[in-house]
Amino acid sequence: MTRADPTDGGSGAAPVVVLGVSRSGTTLLKEMLDRHSELAIPSESYFIPQLRARHGATPDRDAILADLGRLARVREWGVTADEVRRRLPADPSFAEVIQAVYRVYADSRGKGRFGDKTPSYMQHLDLLESVFPGAQYVHIVRDGRDAALSFLGMRRRPRFNWARPRGLGDFACQWAFQVRAARRFGSTIARGRYLELRYEDLVAEPERSLAAVCSFLELPFEPAMLEYHRVVDTSRLEDHPRLAQPPSAGVRDWTAQMAPRDVERFEAIAGGLLVDLGYRRLYPAPSHAARARGAVERAAFRARVASWRAALAVVRRSPAWRVRQGYIRRSSEVAGAPGRGLSSRR
Repeated sequence: MTRADPTDGGSGAAPVVVLGVSRSGTTLLKEMLDRHSELAIPSESYFIPQLRARHGATPDRDAILADLGRLARVREWGVTADEVRRRLPADPSFAEVIQAVYRVYADSRGKGRFGDKTPSYMQHLDLLESVFPGAQYVHIVRDGRDAALSFLGMRRRPRFNWARPRGLGDFACQWAFQVRAARRFGSTIARGRYLELRYEDLVAEPERSLAAVCSFLELPFEPAMLEYHRVVDTSRLEDHPRLAQPPSAGVRDWTAQMAPRDVERFEAIAGGLLVDLGYRRLYPAPSHAARARGAVERAAFRARVASWRAALAVVRRSPAWRVRQGYIRRSSEVAGAPGRGLSSRR
């Protein structure tokens, strides 16, 4: 567990943002933290970049509230546009609007502090800082090879987002890019408000790890945080069935479950970062073929991410965004479980 140099200190009332690449234990950590009597962290939000693209830093209050009312995820949280409106000045900033949404959610659960856990926001760290100034960040890091195994074992696959990883090479690219970006963010912009936690430590010694996280967040450790598995509704977490059980180490083990050629392929892309993080590397010198393939995969992944962002910039400002939210809402209502299996990710 690594903490950035605490030159600025932390605030006991600051928002808490859980950072981490998908399949790195972010949901496990979120469920543990959400069990704290003083902290409320809702399900993944997705909507912050969408609304920022549509409304900018100084939104029209009525227009952004109307868009909030269209979001299935906000309705799932039990938050209404009217409740948010009552907390806003006549000319709110974008940050004030978003924080009001989270405060309504936290208040409804009798908690004085809120947080967020949305892995896709690893691509929007500067936006998070502008929306939650002074936030404290807990970045959970997992051996990328084990995280890749977890990713490859997922039942659900992205349908619309062509920037999401489609295989091992893509995942290695995403893991390396996002972990490096978060660590750089933690050592610069969020210096003193950033804690790095290893997934392996959390599952091996959950009480000790959570106590350290609570100390960083200026919260008292509560044993109930370890009892998350007794109350979590795994029917809403299709790809997290183990949340119904206490944490256990070794669920994924790349040394036994990943083919050697796949280990070399991953390390050709992200091996340097694995070493920086203290993980053992099986192929310190990947073959020329593996390095060449890795270079091609990195370039292709960067190109797809760039094209996806360009497409989103157009879609989010167009009527198509509203149509998409209507589709998500209708699909959620038909399924009988708002937000399940669907998300307002666009």
